[in-house]
Amino acid sequence: MPADHPGLLVDTCRRWLDHPTDGRRWLVRHALRSAVKRGDPAALEVLGFRASDTTLVHRVTIEPSRPRIGERVRISVVVGNAGTRRAAINVDLRVHFVKASGSTSPKVFKVREVELDPGERVALSKTVSLQQQTTRTHYPGSHQVDVVVNGMAHSAGSFELV
Repeated sequence: MPADHPGLLVDTCRRWLDHPTDGRRWLVRHALRSAVKRGDPAALEVLGFRASDTTLVHRVTIEPSRPRIGERVRISVVVGNAGTRRAAINVDLRVHFVKASGSTSPKVFKVREVELDPGERVALSKTVSLQQQTTRTHYPGSHQVDVVVNGMAHSAGSFELV
């Protein structure tokens, strides 16, 4: 039902958070996880994350820049709050994996949720495995990376899988 009626999902979750228990908070976060990965603004708002021009992405590094299939790539980023109020920030990575046809398919990885005071910055990183898996086969080529902050994608660069 949630995939067919995303508005109903968000409305139900919003109602459930009126007087939440710990179990209900967990259930709402779990129910909204796919919508959050899609960057759905309504789902993010229910969880307290708002799109903002005051959240800045600084110093993205992708190491190594030319990993081999079977290795790992580490993506690091500094995220800051340039606003005048404390901000709740959800940070994800979207890696556009190359498919056998040469086209790409995005996969979203959770990095972290943080609250930042005005002017505060935090360094975050995520290591992504490039091991062959039954659910994901890796192919050589340029893999684009986006840092997604509260649903807003910021191009972070790429790595060349060899």
